[in-house]
Amino acid sequence: MRILVVEDDPLLNNTLCYNLTAAGYSVDAAMTKSIAKQLSIKQDYDLIVLDINLPDGDGFDFCNEIKESRPDTAVIFLTARDMESDQLRGFELGADDYVTKPFPMSVFQKKVAALLARLSKQYGGDCYDDGNLFVNFSEMVATLSGEVISFTPMEYRLLKVLIKNTQIVLTRQVLLEKLWDIDGNFVDEHALTSAISRVRNKIETDNFQYIKTVYGMGYMWVGGIKK
Repeated sequence: MRILVVEDDPLLNNTLCYNLTAAGYSVDAAMTKSIAKQLSIKQDYDLIVLDINLPDGDGFDFCNEIKESRPDTAVIFLTARDMESDQLRGFELGADDYVTKPFPMSVFQKKVAALLARLSKQYGGDCYDDGNLFVNFSEMVATLSGEVISFTPMEYRLLKVLIKNTQIVLTRQVLLEKLWDIDGNFVDEHALTSAISRVRNKIETDNFQYIKTVYGMGYMWVGGIKK
């Protein structure tokens, strides 16, 4: 697994790189947005650890650029900005986690390990194909009506959970547990709401519905029924 650390604090950058390298990951470091962009052009990363306040740009903008070009890259925001609006924006851009400073390094390492383990294990070679929507979870590729569509790692996880439980109502709590609480990590419901909305926007047209909201309960995969 290859990780890019984008952090302008030299001490924290070095500490993160040291600990992640010691854990067995291949790690590159950048202290500016411009250097991070150069590195990401040359190299595919499984995970980008990303500060928001960079000396030459905004981490949110960089995340958006990465997700447009390489949507399968996971992103963990690492920042002192703890406002709810900032956290919501991060998840809406497709981030997999949002960690506020200061934080215990041991907890951060567990978050990284849990995220990368899920990414490497959850896509088990199975596919979904209803003639309109095709999703290959092992290759993390998808098409809608023959046109390629992109999902973030979080969106692929959500799709897989929903599809594996077709016609079963999954409560918000159950979805959160299946998606993010496998290793005791907690992410609030805003991330789930954002992920559901993004997936719907990508796969639901005027003629097909895939995800049904069961009000007061949760969500159910209905498999592309005609509206």
